[in-house]
Amino acid sequence: MLIRRLTILALALFSVSTTAFAGKKEDATILKATQVLEETMGMPDQRAPDWLLDRAYGIAIIPGVIKVGLGIGGKGGKGVLLVRDANGHWYNPSFVYMGGGSIGWQFGIQSSDIILVFASRRSIEGVTGGKLTLGAEAGIAAGPVGRQASGATDIGGAEIYSYSRSQGFFGGIALDGSVLGIDDSANRSFYQKAGVYASDIFGPNPPPAPELAHKLLETMRRFPGLNDKAPTATAAPISKSSSASPTTSQPAAPSGSGLESATTYPVEPK
Repeated sequence: MLIRRLTILALALFSVSTTAFAGKKEDATILKATQVLEETMGMPDQRAPDWLLDRAYGIAIIPGVIKVGLGIGGKGGKGVLLVRDANGHWYNPSFVYMGGGSIGWQFGIQSSDIILVFASRRSIEGVTGGKLTLGAEAGIAAGPVGRQASGATDIGGAEIYSYSRSQGFFGGIALDGSVLGIDDSANRSFYQKAGVYASDIFGPNPPPAPELAHKLLETMRRFPGLNDKAPTATAAPISKSSSASPTTSQPAAPSGSGLESATTYPVEPK
């Protein structure tokens, strides 16, 4: 019975369709993302270091990403992407989805909170242009953690640094092959506006945001590294159609989960 249930859930996650994750749950997603941010930023010995957050052009918070493994596996979840403007001020959130599949020895179900730190403007534009395959269109690496993490350039030249929290542990994770994209339907529902794009939300005349979005931004600004300050390089305006050229992904440390010992490939929503 357990194997049958895992198989059904794995097949459902493999589709990673907008229907599978649909529903008017945007408020809940914002609340969960705010909670994940507060809790992980309260872990100074395990969270992303301030020097890395200082240079972030944006961060994505994706709570409750479900991973299923039964010989073959899949993962999927929905969250929010926040971007800094040229002066370092945070725009209102855009909703995003994450999906992917894998082949390899794996068994079980796991729920993880994922945080991505975008260290380049190009990686942000890759997502806002529609979707981005992590590791293929933008170099991604497991992020450094803790107060003792060095700020030197010897961490590598990845454009995105990835973190995962599962069962109370927070640390770097390998996410190569996962697809990260804009959830247009969730944006329309949350902002109550037809035809709203990420470039509108991250533009000079964004749609009015509900109160929950302001609370998320207020939470971010309480923490060093995530307050309003310009990243290391001057940001350029985000265009509606922009893509990132391939770059080599940096080696990422394993997260220790049995579901991580697999070869991954993207599964895109229909």
